[in-house]
Amino acid sequence: MKKHLSLALLTVGFIALYGCGEKKTSASGKKEKVIVAQGGEPKSLDPHAANETGSSRITAQIYNNLVKKDSDSNIVPILVQKWEKISDTATLFHLKKGIKFHNGETLKASDIAFTFKRMKNSATVAHIIGPLKDVEVIDDYTFKIITSAPFAGLLDHLAHSASVIVNEKAVKEGGDGYGQKPIGTGPFMFESWEAGQKVVLKQNPEYFAGSPELKQLVFRNIPEGGNRSISLETGEVDIAFDLDTVDLERIETHEKLALKKAPSFTINYLGFNTNKKPFDNPLVREAVSLAIDMDSIIATVYKGEASRANSPIGPFVFGYNSDLAFHKLNVEKAKHLMKEAGHEGGIKTKIWVDENTARRDTATIIQDQLKTIGIDAEIEILERGAFLSNTGKGAHEMMVSGWTHSTGYPDVGMTSLFHSKTPGVAGNRAFYSNSEVDYCLDEARKTSDAESRKTLYKKAQELIQKELPVLTLSYPMQNAGVQKNITGFELSANGAPQLYNVRFAD
Repeated sequence: MKKHLSLALLTVGFIALYGCGEKKTSASGKKEKVIVAQGGEPKSLDPHAANETGSSRITAQIYNNLVKKDSDSNIVPILVQKWEKISDTATLFHLKKGIKFHNGETLKASDIAFTFKRMKNSATVAHIIGPLKDVEVIDDYTFKIITSAPFAGLLDHLAHSASVIVNEKAVKEGGDGYGQKPIGTGPFMFESWEAGQKVVLKQNPEYFAGSPELKQLVFRNIPEGGNRSISLETGEVDIAFDLDTVDLERIETHEKLALKKAPSFTINYLGFNTNKKPFDNPLVREAVSLAIDMDSIIATVYKGEASRANSPIGPFVFGYNSDLAFHKLNVEKAKHLMKEAGHEGGIKTKIWVDENTARRDTATIIQDQLKTIGIDAEIEILERGAFLSNTGKGAHEMMVSGWTHSTGYPDVGMTSLFHSKTPGVAGNRAFYSNSEVDYCLDEARKTSDAESRKTLYKKAQELIQKELPVLTLSYPMQNAGVQKNITGFELSANGAPQLYNVRFAD
């Protein structure tokens, strides 16, 4: 009885906090609103100001890319009709005609040129289209993308969540506040943003591919995984991303719910600030890696819903190096390395983590395991926005975080995380610099031969695993819980599925 009473009290408290009985139906009784729960508030709805999943899940509904990857990872057209490669460094694109932005403006080639020029000037996402040199407007519906060198991954990068197309007029009129009032061509339009609580999107009745059936999409910020599960069970939300593994069996067996699971392009990692002592010393980083039992993290935190990692990219990403060794627990060797590094007496440090339950629990296990080699690590939990901002500035010593290689192609992720030209907010929160890694990543971008690119990416992975600016811990499965009367929802390997086809079953 006590257990049931506790759950009831928790549920009542949760509903009081996040709202009760939000209306989902029209006067006719037809359900027209889907409520989605995720674990973090978006940093911005300006695609050039944010590059994390909490933002991308929402911007994926507001904007469109020129092209996208289908479920089989094939590149398919979205805003363009077709394209043709006319030289090693130039590709000609033909826009679809009559596509409207949410402000009524017609999509034109000038918006494409404006978008990518603006993207190139963004400290957050410029690296994603690094080789893109210019967009030459030929007429309103024809443009040429020119790269500084042959760029085999161009179309993959154009399918990235940050490479969506913005409207020049809307961005200029929005000024510094554009990220709070975005304008795109997508199936849903921005309606409102209640800070810390929810973002509301409404149906785009003039969407070029056909108006979505739903009238509203509401994205709720519910940091605790357990609370997301409760909200799903009580019917307060219809879709809940990133459920805690401890709740999965209960959701899977619930008569009114369905559990979706799929592989992902995501890694979870322990990051070191290589600009700060003692983590500027590779011996200390290796010692930490040898003191951590990854199997216990996977068993305890992920309940088996993840696999051990041996590389900073996962097995579903192009160029994954399956030959790299897995780090093994070896406390005695770790102690020897600490002594060799001059820290036999131990060190005190901090591990930063955001509110994500799995990462917080991972940090707790790491904290306990590091004690075996004399490292006293205090855990500091930060709100997601503060975590991103402060790690971007390099204020941390260690951090537990994750990264999604959203295109399924290694360039974006590896360049973001490890290139010396992308420190801080662009992704390299380890502030790692290795000229040989830079060379491998830069050359891979230019190389048209697939096998040569794989060789370069595999070499980069080898170097990174040797120097360990980050210790990649696991490759997690992704999950979401949904109400059984929801149709048209499928997980996307990049973590940000478009919800255009989602609706309630009749």
